[in-house]
Amino acid sequence: MAESPLLRLWSARIGYLLVALVLMLIKLLPFSNGAAGFPAPDLLVLVTCVWVLRRPDAVPVLSVAGVFLLADILFSQPLGLWAAIMVGLTEFLRRREVAWRDIAFPLEWALVSVAIAAATLGYAVILAVFVVDQPGLGLTLLRLLATLACYPAVALLARAVGLRKSAPGDADRIGAKA
Repeated sequence: MAESPLLRLWSARIGYLLVALVLMLIKLLPFSNGAAGFPAPDLLVLVTCVWVLRRPDAVPVLSVAGVFLLADILFSQPLGLWAAIMVGLTEFLRRREVAWRDIAFPLEWALVSVAIAAATLGYAVILAVFVVDQPGLGLTLLRLLATLACYPAVALLARAVGLRKSAPGDADRIGAKA
């Protein structure tokens, strides 16, 4: 029996929320021994960007807002700022999904990297304007580089678990051709 498009859509939506919750839980666990080192990449941002570019209908704007608002609360960040920036970033990516559907992966990686870098820069500028304590520029840049370097691995993992870019003939959420 064929799986219905509506079931696939809700499976992808619930899958995104579960992956996001697991990533937040892992980030909350005390794995560090206190030694200063290379900052970890922001996997939640990467997973969200990959998911939006692969299946934009599976990551509604309210899911992105809720996930990143919860992350702001859990990680003691300025409430709603990073969530608002991520909503803007994902909407930027969502609007270009059709145009970027057929581009080569290195170009996709470069475009997403520029978008994530702009979001990170915007976040740092807003924090600086309001004189909010933030990590140093060097640490922020290292985290950004780590995040951008991990994009291919996250995209490859997404492909391995079946999250692929939609093709022009694929059915959308209600079964109509895209």
